[in-house]
Amino acid sequence: MEPSPSLPSPAESDGGPCDSPRSVLERQWLREARGFVRRALLGCGRSEERVAEEEEAAAAAFTTILWRRLSRALSQGLPLGYRLISVSELQSQQHQPCFSHLTWSSDEFRKWACDSKGLFPEQEVLQRAHLILAGYLTDGRKDGVTDGGLYVRDNTGVLPCEVLHFKLEWLETLLLFPSWTYIPQKSPNRAGYLEILADPVQVTPGPEKRIDIPPVLDSAQAAKLLGPRAQCKKVAELNVAGELSRLSVVLCIHQKVFFFLFLRSFRSDACVPVLVQSPHLAWHRVLQPERGYVVTALKISSLKASGSRVFVTSPSSHLLPYLVEHGTEEFMDSASEGSSVLSASPVTCTPLSPSLELGEEVKTLVPVRKSKVISYAGIITQVLNTQASLYELDNKFTLCLAYQQLLNSGRGLRPGVCVELRDVHLLQKPLAAFPVVLGACLRTTLVIKSFSKQSTLHQPAASCGNLYAYLLLRYNLSLPLYLCLVSLLETLERRFGCFIRRQQLLLCSSAGAAGAAEKFIIPVLNSLMPSRKEARDIHREILAERHSCPLEQYQTLEPPCQIPSFSLLFSMVEERCLESLSPSHRMSYAPESRHIGAQELNRKLAWSYCVSSSESFKPPMVLLGILRASPSSGFLQLRDSTKALPCLIFHRDGRPFADTSLIGCLLQIETFELVMEQFLQSDFPSWQELKLLEHIKEKKTRLYVQLCVEDVKLLHCPEKRGPETPEVPKGSSSVPKDNRSSADEPRSPDRNLANTERATTAGNTPRPSENIAGEARGVSRLFLVTQKEGLMRRNYTQASEGEGKDGPAGQLCFQATVLWMGKPEQYKEEAEGQKERSASLLEEPSEARPEVLLLFLGKGLRWFPVLHPGGLYQLIIPQCSDLEIFDKLCLSAGPGNLSSTKNFSLFLPVPDTGYLHHVSWRSQVAPEASETELKVFSIPEILSPSFTGTLVSFSGVIAERTLCGSLTGKKSIASYSDKQQKGNSLPWDYTVKLSISPAGGPSAGLDVYVEAAFLPYLWGMLPGATILFHNLQRKISRFRNVYCTYTASSCMNVLSPPPPTSPSRPIDGASHLPAAYLSHIQLQSPSLGQARVTCHVTCVLSLSLSWNCSLCGSIIKEGRCSQQNPHCLSCTGVIKANARILVEDGTGEAVVSCWNQQVREVLALSPKEWDVVQAHVRSKGLVSIRHNESGGGPGCPEDPGDLLTWYLRSLCRSPVVLRSLVLGARMDRRPPEAGSGQLRRFVSNEVEFQSQMRNRLSLMCLSIQEGT
Repeated sequence: MEPSPSLPSPAESDGGPCDSPRSVLERQWLREARGFVRRALLGCGRSEERVAEEEEAAAAAFTTILWRRLSRALSQGLPLGYRLISVSELQSQQHQPCFSHLTWSSDEFRKWACDSKGLFPEQEVLQRAHLILAGYLTDGRKDGVTDGGLYVRDNTGVLPCEVLHFKLEWLETLLLFPSWTYIPQKSPNRAGYLEILADPVQVTPGPEKRIDIPPVLDSAQAAKLLGPRAQCKKVAELNVAGELSRLSVVLCIHQKVFFFLFLRSFRSDACVPVLVQSPHLAWHRVLQPERGYVVTALKISSLKASGSRVFVTSPSSHLLPYLVEHGTEEFMDSASEGSSVLSASPVTCTPLSPSLELGEEVKTLVPVRKSKVISYAGIITQVLNTQASLYELDNKFTLCLAYQQLLNSGRGLRPGVCVELRDVHLLQKPLAAFPVVLGACLRTTLVIKSFSKQSTLHQPAASCGNLYAYLLLRYNLSLPLYLCLVSLLETLERRFGCFIRRQQLLLCSSAGAAGAAEKFIIPVLNSLMPSRKEARDIHREILAERHSCPLEQYQTLEPPCQIPSFSLLFSMVEERCLESLSPSHRMSYAPESRHIGAQELNRKLAWSYCVSSSESFKPPMVLLGILRASPSSGFLQLRDSTKALPCLIFHRDGRPFADTSLIGCLLQIETFELVMEQFLQSDFPSWQELKLLEHIKEKKTRLYVQLCVEDVKLLHCPEKRGPETPEVPKGSSSVPKDNRSSADEPRSPDRNLANTERATTAGNTPRPSENIAGEARGVSRLFLVTQKEGLMRRNYTQASEGEGKDGPAGQLCFQATVLWMGKPEQYKEEAEGQKERSASLLEEPSEARPEVLLLFLGKGLRWFPVLHPGGLYQLIIPQCSDLEIFDKLCLSAGPGNLSSTKNFSLFLPVPDTGYLHHVSWRSQVAPEASETELKVFSIPEILSPSFTGTLVSFSGVIAERTLCGSLTGKKSIASYSDKQQKGNSLPWDYTVKLSISPAGGPSAGLDVYVEAAFLPYLWGMLPGATILFHNLQRKISRFRNVYCTYTASSCMNVLSPPPPTSPSRPIDGASHLPAAYLSHIQLQSPSLGQARVTCHVTCVLSLSLSWNCSLCGSIIKEGRCSQQNPHCLSCTGVIKANARILVEDGTGEAVVSCWNQQVREVLALSPKEWDVVQAHVRSKGLVSIRHNESGGGPGCPEDPGDLLTWYLRSLCRSPVVLRSLVLGARMDRRPPEAGSGQLRRFVSNEVEFQSQMRNRLSLMCLSIQEGT
């Protein structure tokens, strides 16, 4: 047992430096101080039998020293305004950073606080606390093992601490800390740490240690003992002296904590490594470069991994300053005779990872650059990422400490701390986002020169399960790659931290299963890592004379991918598509725009789109998002913390997407298409004013993504999936929006995507007892969907709601006709055999499957994109055990006017808490029963004159999309009801005309008309997309043409997106038309005749060029519109050109109608010649010629003496026009009038005959190419 330190007598403590009698307050303060000493300090580190006898003496000694200390510093009495505080009280009572300085006055503290406002003008300064702290300073020794940290301990608890200056004699002694700062952690109920700002005062001196040092070896002589041929087997322990040349960081490898120091000889440059291990890790805090030291009781050992021989400290080793009187001795083998044999047991010290490999991490040919090793002192101005060990220095440099192990969890490294870095690497622009980086390797020394004055909480860096450190060590990343890794992981955490708990998102596979972040980042790192690498060896980094570390060389790295937030993605795509969606740019690819009037021009500009594929972004873009089903708008969306991105999901085999299990999961998509649709309301008078933006009255855009489910990678799925998905906040819809509005959508408050027991709240975490697999948590019933109607606003509401709150506009909803399959049952999450049970239920008679109309309103809209005819689903009512719940929810009469329009006996409004689970498809469960499903017709069947059906379902490819006026001539309801809902309206009320062709080819065409009221809820109607229509109304026009209309009972599914094409130009279907003869086209139905014909022009039947008013279409003569009633004041005109040519191909002949630019191609005029012709037409107003078939010669033009008329008439008869062409054409769907057959004359042997001929085939020209 150590001898007791000498303590002042109690009598000394009753008096003091001042002989004046103490006041009542001073005596009370002293009594409280003595009580604190007895309670918190005495007995700490002492045996119990000595506590009682020394209690009063120690208390008196402490108060006496405190009295004398304050008297010398302040020339006053006891600090009556201060109170003593224990470690446990400090942890429990102080939740904000505080600062205490015994000897400062209030003026000194205010001056100190004002001096710290330079770099941090908006940051709060530490609050002053009138507290006195005392305790034992320890190195955390347990069973003789230390971890390299310092701690303040008393009877109530232990707190880690950081010091600016340290002495070894302070260890295990009672100290008074006159100046200190307490920094709590950000996490509640976690202890903080202390920053000791000034040297503590020893209350009781420690035991005196006297060490007799025999003559020591100089480092040059000791280095010979580490050689491979050294003969030192009988030397037990050595004392080595030298000058400290360098110092490594403290490392912890496989629960072994150690560091290396290097002693250089006083006589030469020889240097020896010394491995310092527990219990001497506190030496690291007192060692200073260029100073002489003596290390005693060293042994020689070899490292397991590398075989290097080093000196190793023993438990009896000491660190002493080198004095000249120590002297040095020469080592000779004969001098060691008779000594004990040296233990050769190897030290347990392994490299960071034996499988780690070092190599060139970037495959691209980028020049290798060398970093510079410098020393730098600066102030940490920002903590960039605690877990990644990234800090900002002086507002301009990035400090990376990831290549060191911060065993103290980054204590003291707060904004405002002044640090000194020795042997740190300087890297310039390793990544675009990091201009200058200071990287600390294993040889870098970081010294805190002064602590921060800012009131910031401590966020410790995780030492176990740290994904940043794990990936850095596993892949041995270079600094550019590590910074790229950090940037990607930070983006993930920022975007999805509000949906997935951080522990799950950044879960490291070394601590269990891999989290979403690791699943995403591992393939990225594998693609960047080379195939051949070298193993990393920390011994070489620390022990080698020539410096070698991962920071020595680097290559500037371009980011391998980008994962922008959805709010940023919206702006990126909008900026990217701004030029291609501008009116002037769009019409530049449509030469016919120069020949169309204002109404048709503005109609063409009203709806445009731009497609951006994933490959078009540099660097490649990867989409990450939580898949949600919107309860307010009825579409699927990918969501992050900033915005919701609507999405259309397909299957490669053409099946509709119905996988409800993916809802709530974090998905990764690398192959996708972003579609930006633009809706314009404009009044451009002609194509010449397309660059004048004042003609744009209103502009809205909507962005959505098209993806294939086979290209989706699942990163995170909720552990326990419940029967209800979390509520999605309102305002997440992304229907057409005003471009002037840039407000982001609100962040979702959800932190758990699978909360199985809540009905109204979205942020509660389910209790484990509520998520037991297999436990009944609701009632479910199986049903088969036979028909689904589309989304629209209907004017019926629940009877209990009285009048609809949405007024005459109704509310957005949809309905589906289903067949109940079997009886209700208790829902279990892991129910098995659903498909087999469904197959048996499908074989039951129809009487056992009652028909029900399901009404989806309110939050039930979220099931619209995953509910499809032919699908088998479970309807789950959570938090319910009543098996008759479905019968109780059913209504015998439909709400509102539904009962009068639908022939159903049962109506079931699906509750908001209801959950749908997709089981299978009817065709998969019972293929033989698929014949009874909803009939899907082919387009030729629908176009057939013998077809008698009214409601039809079919699929096809959109060949063309145009806008036209309403078929009924009535004002669209979109201008009334929908415009009342912000973001759900379009700026116009046009009807969309879709030309649908069979998927096999464009030989047949069927027109589908969709009114504007349905357009806000229909997505993906792009040229080239494959669409499945349900329940369209088949109609026949007055010209006997068949077409279909989209009605309230119709529904549409996009089966596949358009093929890759230029986003700026429409798909040209004419170049893909099949070749045919004219005689074959004539035998087909008018709706089916569309082909490419190689023919010869035999005659130009008529040609007309006119200068028409762009507003009313009348002829402009002498610069004025010729329309008189009503009078048109417009003087803006466009050139209209049309021609009818007679062609033949040897099998038949046809009359082909050509328009505008096609006329120029028929006449074989160059652009310059065409401009001259148009200029003459503008001056004349109208130029036309006509072929007189009865006389075989030209007819009488309007102005026979006009030079242009004569030129065109001559041109039409020349071989320049009468030539071979390849025409893309379709049949004119307007039938000829009755009795309109042609009367033609024939001459034979000077005898004239006249005969009535059948009408020629009439074609509409689609494209013109020169024939060979």
